[in-house]
Amino acid sequence: MHLALYQPDIPQNTGAILRLAACLDVDVHVIEPSGFDVSDRALRRAGLDYIEHTRITRHASFEAFENWRAGKGQRLILLTTKAETQYTAYEYRDDDILLLGRESAGVPEEVHLIADVRVLVPMAEGRRSLNLVTAAAMVLGEGLRQTGGFES
Repeated sequence: MHLALYQPDIPQNTGAILRLAACLDVDVHVIEPSGFDVSDRALRRAGLDYIEHTRITRHASFEAFENWRAGKGQRLILLTTKAETQYTAYEYRDDDILLLGRESAGVPEEVHLIADVRVLVPMAEGRRSLNLVTAAAMVLGEGLRQTGGFES
């Protein structure tokens, strides 16, 4: 499985995503522009000692990411509070890409329309959203459980 960050704007969350990806052995795609420096040096600092275990691909734009994805034929699963499908009700494949929107604004409508499916993490009524990394860990964990990603 893959995690993709759409124009991330909080470096601490990106660092936590890099650590999550390293620990669960998944690829990370950073879709630029971002709200902070995403150079190798900056990502190394954000990912601390886990960066050497993380496979990171940078995409200069969403269009560049989409061109790459189209060439691979991988499904795009958008995590969003605007979805109707709960993340536990979806059947994942081991090459799915879980897309996480900007912490400040999510993703634009055109990205919603491009996604193959949109999933949500259900929350108590009146709550706005979970932290990006918490939601990513929940959905990624379910995807890895379904696809045998935790098997040694």
